Amino acid sequence: MTALSPKLIATHQLTEAEYNKIVHILGREPSYTELGIFSVMWSEHCSYKSSRLHLKKLPTRGPYVVQGPGENAGVVDIGAGYVAAFKIESHNHPSFIEPFQGAATGVGGILRDIFTMGARPIAVMDALRFGPLEDTVNSARNRRILEGVVSGIAHYGNCFGVPTVGGECVFEACYDGNPLVNVFALGVAKRNEIFYAKAAGVGNPVVYVGAKTGRDGIHGASMASAEFTEESKQKRPNVQVGDPFLEKLLLEACLEAMQTGAIVGIQDMGAAGLTCSTCEMGSRGGTGIEIELDRVPQRETGMTAYEIMLSESQERMLLVAEKGREEEVFRVFRKWGLDAVTVGQVTDDGLLRVRHHGEIVAEIPNQPLADSAPLYDRPHSQPLRTAPMQAPAVSSRNLTRDLETLLASGDICSKRWIWQQYDYQVRTNTLAGPAAADAAILRIKENGAALAMTLDGNARYCFLAPRDATKLIVAECCRNLAVVGAEPIGATNNLNFGNPERPEIMAQLVESIEGMAEACRFFDVPITGGNVSLYNETLGEGIWPTPVVGVVGLLQTETPLGLHFRHAGRSVMLVGGVGDCDIVRFGGTQYAKAVLHDLWGLPPALDLDYEKRVQTAVREMVHAGLAESAHDLSDGGLAVALAECSFGRQSVGAEIDLSSGLSPELLLFHEGPSRVLISTAEPERVEPIAARHGVEALRIGVTSEGRIAVRNRGAELIDASVEGLRKIFEGALENKLRV
Repeated sequence: MTALSPKLIATHQLTEAEYNKIVHILGREPSYTELGIFSVMWSEHCSYKSSRLHLKKLPTRGPYVVQGPGENAGVVDIGAGYVAAFKIESHNHPSFIEPFQGAATGVGGILRDIFTMGARPIAVMDALRFGPLEDTVNSARNRRILEGVVSGIAHYGNCFGVPTVGGECVFEACYDGNPLVNVFALGVAKRNEIFYAKAAGVGNPVVYVGAKTGRDGIHGASMASAEFTEESKQKRPNVQVGDPFLEKLLLEACLEAMQTGAIVGIQDMGAAGLTCSTCEMGSRGGTGIEIELDRVPQRETGMTAYEIMLSESQERMLLVAEKGREEEVFRVFRKWGLDAVTVGQVTDDGLLRVRHHGEIVAEIPNQPLADSAPLYDRPHSQPLRTAPMQAPAVSSRNLTRDLETLLASGDICSKRWIWQQYDYQVRTNTLAGPAAADAAILRIKENGAALAMTLDGNARYCFLAPRDATKLIVAECCRNLAVVGAEPIGATNNLNFGNPERPEIMAQLVESIEGMAEACRFFDVPITGGNVSLYNETLGEGIWPTPVVGVVGLLQTETPLGLHFRHAGRSVMLVGGVGDCDIVRFGGTQYAKAVLHDLWGLPPALDLDYEKRVQTAVREMVHAGLAESAHDLSDGGLAVALAECSFGRQSVGAEIDLSSGLSPELLLFHEGPSRVLISTAEPERVEPIAARHGVEALRIGVTSEGRIAVRNRGAELIDASVEGLRKIFEGALENKLRV
């Protein structure tokens, strides 16, 4: 029988077994403050207690990897003494409760993860998921959430001064009550100036810097580790409030203070706030940390120890300085108008000791609190699946109209309304931004190279077969980099799933991780870190499995290769071939969703070896300067890719002649992988490269002025003006928001 009531334990989202483990660790009953500390550190959001066992299956080492999982961000070598730090994080639950601040502080949090490593952030991308914007009872709420999230991302990124260079936005009914906001950030540092979140040096001062602590965000981590209920909308105090201008000051102050040489370790106060930063720094360093809460700068009166330790107020850092050199650090933060206060010291006893008003209110061993949190091997059965295998009859009355329907659909239509709110050129490093190429490209002024970033996910496919679909996601990310000539060097991931206590949901997570591991190993792309977001459920209805993968690639600085046709009279070639597809593997496509309003079957088949050869061939073609444009075939298949390639400034379309035995619907709209559409003035030089790598490179047509025409074996399939299609494509999202 436990000393505290089951209700109190349950409100902290701890099981009775976990509570009893706490009693065993302490050798006594916990104080109320200690109960709160354990509840956030052992939450799913902080401890990964359901996923850690399986995340170990992911490859984490590679020739470019400097720092893998376990730190604030992964780090890869980019040459000439420089490294890139990158990571992806989620702010899903907060963005449902308070969309603007939830998304804004998601950006703020991931930026701190980057500059905590000593890297200056240079780019952000985001993966967004919302419920439908029209024709459902929740559409008005979904539009409000979308507008709030986009405004929050724009506000924080623009004010901080980091470009938001791309991303993706998808609409599905499963996100009606649980939108997803995943933010991917990247920064650059000198290799010999990386900082780590480890406390060291007994007697060294522990210094609090940045904003004052308030009551916002208390229990944010544990809230993000539970399903939504009817009461969730009342949890606005669990959502942090961000100040991007203050964070910009914090960035500059931290980077300048790091240059003094007086900082031993540094950690962002993110999820679980002061609790997480203290015990994790102590645990990683094998030390203890003792702090006095009376010294913590506070913006509200009468805060309890529980509130101070669990607050997730933004724009705060905790650092360990060399004893005797504190004044060097304080001087820098005073210059930038920020608080910097010694709140404690490093000890040799391995304990997190918290004092308040002179009394010890918490005394907990760091190791079991941070790195030895509960680990569960949750039962997993077969992945949840309700979609049938059998296919309906597929027969189009008007293929041109079908293309128009796809271009107007929420997933495929132009997201200009979103990305025009972002400053994607700030800092003048952006070589290819939103909608310009298949990957964003950033100039690295420090070493003369460039980095490409791409972000992708496909929950429709993952709902049908999570293992195979996740392999497709990794393949598409690597293909997007190949299309711009980049070599993938590292990856991060955000695993968004439902309740892991349900075996059929846990099975989705396990299958997805194992599929990711297989594909990452095959493409030599190690995972350097990431985020797991579970319990994405509302009133018992979970989201579809939504793994999101971000990959970083390295290339030499040059004029970036875009996706748009540039000149009429160029050969249009399909590297990888037309591909094959049967009706069973057509059921997860955008055509099935937008035109047929159905879902069935399996994702497209992926031949990893052929995919890798296509990527290698395309990269060689790009490096040789043979492609004037390049675009991979993904959502919407060949027809949508042709349209997207035609939406450049010159409105150059294409006349395509095919010779395929596939039905017109499958030929135009199947989404089989390993295919890239290029335009070239030298097809005779492209073909030998493809042949050398054992991949097809079909001459399927020629670019032309103003129209898209597709024929197969002499039969006309599509004939449309570029401008007519462009008008549909570019106006669709705004039309949905005006409903």
